Amino acid sequence: MNDKPVLGILTGDGAGVGPEIIAKLAVGKFFEQYCKPVIIGDARLLERAFSVIGSSTDLQIISDISDADWTKGLPVLDQQDQDPSIVTFGTLTIEAGKANLNALKLAVELYQEKKIEGFCFTPFNKAGLKDAGCKYESEHHYLAQLFGHTGPFGEINVVGDLWTTRTTSHIPISEVSKNLTVQSILRAVQLADTSLRQSGIAKPRLALAALNPHAGEHGLCGREEIDVIAPAIEKAKEMGIDASGPYPSDITFIKAFRGDFDGVVTMYHDQGQIALKLRGFDEGITIAGGLPAPIVTCAHGTAYDIAGKGIVKTSAFENAVKMASRMANHLRQQA
Repeated sequence: MNDKPVLGILTGDGAGVGPEIIAKLAVGKFFEQYCKPVIIGDARLLERAFSVIGSSTDLQIISDISDADWTKGLPVLDQQDQDPSIVTFGTLTIEAGKANLNALKLAVELYQEKKIEGFCFTPFNKAGLKDAGCKYESEHHYLAQLFGHTGPFGEINVVGDLWTTRTTSHIPISEVSKNLTVQSILRAVQLADTSLRQSGIAKPRLALAALNPHAGEHGLCGREEIDVIAPAIEKAKEMGIDASGPYPSDITFIKAFRGDFDGVVTMYHDQGQIALKLRGFDEGITIAGGLPAPIVTCAHGTAYDIAGKGIVKTSAFENAVKMASRMANHLRQQA
């Protein structure tokens, strides 16, 4: 196990399914196959989760990662900040929101101090983060601020071997077109290319999806393909990026899922999300693309409706841990 990367595993919103996912994987000895895990969260949440699943494993409460000894149990940096009597199943709380913001800050600090080589987090509740004072659009923007990162960053969504980035994200459909520029599209392309390279793919093949039906039909059904998407592709090629398209979006993912591309750059949120979730709703992961550290989570949410029932599937978070480990190992090789 000595050659495996040390990863922070954040317990996420205690009112959701995150602690149960971690508990199931800990009991099943999953983590040790891929990494040396350090749990960051409230140990009481794990104990409650063990009760839910009806099984447990030894925990090792530590105050510093240097104290971790994986032969003596699962190391836990106990934050004591999500009291189970307050953070009850299925309940939105400011306490959980604050704990999750603090956990992200701590994980970034630990990475910068070279005490961990990346981290994964089980689902947060975005409303909880906002209620706790998060002023940013998402945890990815908060992470960028913590790192002081000014370059391209954003969500990378992955199912199987296919990665997707999006040019616009959480905006109304009515505003998508005016937010498509050569620069905004090129930024998404660069993010996809950089992130795939960080995972060990030397020359990523990227497809750009068109915005309009039939890729605009040479301008008869919209000009975005001619005016902004195609010029962005040409600039990407000049930068040495293997980008092609724009392809009609109704066939882009058919080509991608059969292996023609490593990544797809979409023009708006649901253009990619619908395809990925139909393909593998229980398998998808989200990577914090563009940031210095390997940071990965499962693509599903807190699932308040099934929290505490012991029925949550762990496959997506398993994929998150596998990806973070893969990225951490690649960074080691590049060092």
